Amino acid sequence: MTALLVTVALAAVIGISLGMLGGGGSILAVPLLVYVAGLPVKEAIATSLFVVGVTSAVGVLPHARAGRVRWRTGLVFGLAGMAGAYAGGRLAGYLPGTLLLTAFALMMLATAVAMIRGRRGNRTRPVPNELSIPHVIADGIVVGLVTGLVGAGGGFLVVPALALLGGLPMPVAVGTSLVVIAMKSFAGFAGYLHSVHVHWGLAAAVTAAAVVGSLAGGRLAGRIPEAALRKAFGWFVVAMGVFVLARQLPGDLCANPLLWTAVGVVAAAAGAFAVIRARRRAPARAASPQPRPAAGRLSAP
Repeated sequence: MTALLVTVALAAVIGISLGMLGGGGSILAVPLLVYVAGLPVKEAIATSLFVVGVTSAVGVLPHARAGRVRWRTGLVFGLAGMAGAYAGGRLAGYLPGTLLLTAFALMMLATAVAMIRGRRGNRTRPVPNELSIPHVIADGIVVGLVTGLVGAGGGFLVVPALALLGGLPMPVAVGTSLVVIAMKSFAGFAGYLHSVHVHWGLAAAVTAAAVVGSLAGGRLAGRIPEAALRKAFGWFVVAMGVFVLARQLPGDLCANPLLWTAVGVVAAAAGAFAVIRARRRAPARAASPQPRPAAGRLSAP
């Protein structure tokens, strides 16, 4: 009973992440369902796809009302992603759970690096109404395959793809990504139904908590600096990824102090490198000239 209450309470964090960042649901849902709820790996991945799919479908409604959804781009990306996700979900039924969880942990670490580094885009490019269909289809298939296979890589692959591929503004990329995430999550879930049993009571409880969290996250999104939130969440995902990887190691190796010493040294070196790099960039940004208003336009007061 205690594990169920903790699982439901922490599920709200999944929704908050989706509401604020347009992703991160599966990154949290799979470890939560495996290590707190005690589900088998494949059942946890399948359940997480259902939870994230429903939560994303609900979360897209306020974005749609505000005009922050590119429907053609989202639907084409989503359809391509559904094909890849369904194939990934069927393929996962033939792979061992340990391999899937290891691949999931590696995806967590790759996602965290992208979050900490931040998204790089050319702000001077004109913003298109819709993106190139061939590029959208190709990206959708690849992202969908990853999502269906390991139950991860949803929003934090879709949002950068939409923002960098076509220069969509971040709020529009987040809103459009929720359409894509919902579509391919349901497709990946359908692929898993052929090989796993779903605990529907637990899935419903976790989904309800995640939906409530997504509504709260949508309201908090404008009150917390996006860069600070993204980096903090990124380091949290790093910790979770290392934890999941460590759980896949043999018992004697996992207890070896030399392993954790090496991990600590690598983490410290990475942190020092990030700090030094940030300090070197700061003077360059301060010295760069500010854009001047175009002729014939009045600058904002």
